[in-house]
Amino acid sequence: MRHRTSLVRTGMFAALYVIATVAGRLTVMDRTNLSLVWPAAGVAVVWFSAQRRSGIPWADVAALSLITLVVNTATGATPVMAMIFVIANLVQVAVFLKLFERWRPALWGAGGDEPLRSPRDLWGLLGAAFGATLAGALIGPTGVWLAIGRYSWPATWVWLARNTAAVLLFGAVALSVGHAVKTARARHGGLRGASRYFLDRMAATPRWRIGEYVALGVCSTLAYLAGFAFSDGLPLAFLLIAVTVWAGTRVATPFVVLHDLAAGVITVVFTLNGMGPFAAIPDNAGRAFVAQLFVALVAVVGLVLALGRDERGALLAELAAEKAELAAQREEASRRAEMMTTIVDSMADGVAVIDSTGRVILRNPAAVQLLGGQASQDGTVAASDHYGFFHLDGQPVTDDELAHVRVRTGERVEGVDYVIRNAGVPEGRIVRVTASSFPDGDGRTAVVLFHDVTAERRHRDELANFAGVVAHDLLNPVTTVEGWSETAEESLDGVEGVEMARDSLVRVNRAAVRMRLLINGLLDYTTARDAQVAPAAIDLDAMVAEITVARLDAAVAGGNPRPRFTVGELPPVLADPVLVRQLLDNLIGNAIKYTAPGTVPALEITAKHDKDLVRVAIADNGIGIPAGQHDAIFDNFHRAHRTSGYAGTGLGLGICKRIVERHGGTIAAADNPGGGSLFTFTLPAAGAARQAVPTGRSTQLR
Repeated sequence: MRHRTSLVRTGMFAALYVIATVAGRLTVMDRTNLSLVWPAAGVAVVWFSAQRRSGIPWADVAALSLITLVVNTATGATPVMAMIFVIANLVQVAVFLKLFERWRPALWGAGGDEPLRSPRDLWGLLGAAFGATLAGALIGPTGVWLAIGRYSWPATWVWLARNTAAVLLFGAVALSVGHAVKTARARHGGLRGASRYFLDRMAATPRWRIGEYVALGVCSTLAYLAGFAFSDGLPLAFLLIAVTVWAGTRVATPFVVLHDLAAGVITVVFTLNGMGPFAAIPDNAGRAFVAQLFVALVAVVGLVLALGRDERGALLAELAAEKAELAAQREEASRRAEMMTTIVDSMADGVAVIDSTGRVILRNPAAVQLLGGQASQDGTVAASDHYGFFHLDGQPVTDDELAHVRVRTGERVEGVDYVIRNAGVPEGRIVRVTASSFPDGDGRTAVVLFHDVTAERRHRDELANFAGVVAHDLLNPVTTVEGWSETAEESLDGVEGVEMARDSLVRVNRAAVRMRLLINGLLDYTTARDAQVAPAAIDLDAMVAEITVARLDAAVAGGNPRPRFTVGELPPVLADPVLVRQLLDNLIGNAIKYTAPGTVPALEITAKHDKDLVRVAIADNGIGIPAGQHDAIFDNFHRAHRTSGYAGTGLGLGICKRIVERHGGTIAAADNPGGGSLFTFTLPAAGAARQAVPTGRSTQLR
């Protein structure tokens, strides 16, 4: 807050404080300087609450002290008593600010920006008012006692009552009316905009509502006249509570505050003039105490009713907003659910959701169609003979092999084919199943996807058969070319002048050999890709021994250096023997082939357990793998040493990768720290569960 603005506000509040102090001093009832009311207490707390962020607080303290001192001495108080009142008022304001900030920090005047919103806010305001006036009462009446030599307990009670009532009323006015004006000015562009806003709201108010306000004002006036001016000794003060209840339950809270303030002013004015039910009390202190107690009671009753109504309205509005939000969320959820249902029902692939008890809780039309329209009577997926689930080799699927049972045990079921043959599908259908699960209460719910691969498998089988026939037919002329080339070459032995013909025959023979290697590689790759995997326990020690012996014999027969093999202990694995033999033979053959001239091939074959897998490593002393090609060498037809004079089709490592992946393992290549290459691959251990091997006859969810 700028100093100029702060000083202007200090001047405005100082003027109000002067008026309030003079008005309070005019109600002094005896020589103890006991005032019937002290509105200056309420103006002071509003003053310092509004100036909480002032950059020059000393100006407010100085102004309040000077006004209190001057007005009190000018109206008959001694300088000593005036100083006592200065100290009491400053302490009273300081205690109020501290308590109010501690108890209701979100309210205006306590550091926040909110008005009175609930009875809790009212109790915080009332508690801070009483605590502040109690602190002031410890100083004010005590100081008066020191000044006049007599302590007046009634004066203390009057101090508590009048100052508490003043702080309560003026604090409520500031928090309700003042806050409303401040907010309107901030939102609608100054005082003029705020005035237009209030006038527009008044114009938009229904006429019956305006009539109710007018009726309340008229009835309140009549009730107070009946209670104070024309009662003639009759106890008619209860009428005033009735109009207070009316105001608290029907009209806006700022109007209730103004109504309570007007009631307090009327009570004080009539009592000072000897009229009303409280003027009959002969004792000044008693009269002042009861009058202020009545004013405070009227204010509390009206505000409790009004704030309780506002709080209930706010809660109902909040509940209505939450209800509307929930309704919107439900509508959105319903729309999304309907959309998801439409999407799932329109899918060409089947989807089934099966709970932990085996009961189908969702199945789209595609799933029903793929399963031949079959369904068990109790809604569970159990008996394979009912649905007709079979492995690709024709063996029926057992209940424990169902995909939704397997995935609930943590097994991975992905892209596994099986045959469905039942009354709805008598000719049989091949379906590829992928299953997953998620926790649901005490168990796990499985989600199973079905994809019809009958046409795909048929097409693939036709292509495989076609490739086999073509390869077989190609091998016959290749064999013929090789045979006649060798015969022609032998026939030219000893004949002079035919070196060119002999060289041509050698070239033809090499081309035929390359064609044979390519055709055999394509057939091997087709076998590794499409052949059925029949896992069995394999003694790797025995299999590697057979392969190494065969390689040694081939080296001797070809006049090549005998490779050196170092073979560690190899654990047994659970895999297809034919494919694993092809895998090992390819890797060992490559290690021997890709060795620099004049170097004796040296291979080290080791293996170790890795959880449910066996990790096999084959290290060699060959020419190694060019940088950046350690992953690319597993691609089909990729040759890392294309220009180095090493023969090959580029399919060998692709075949190895396919074999390993069909067994659920991985394969990788790296540089051997001692020079050469290091190939590692994993296969399921012989002691692992059978389902760890994704085979062609893996079971599927029914």
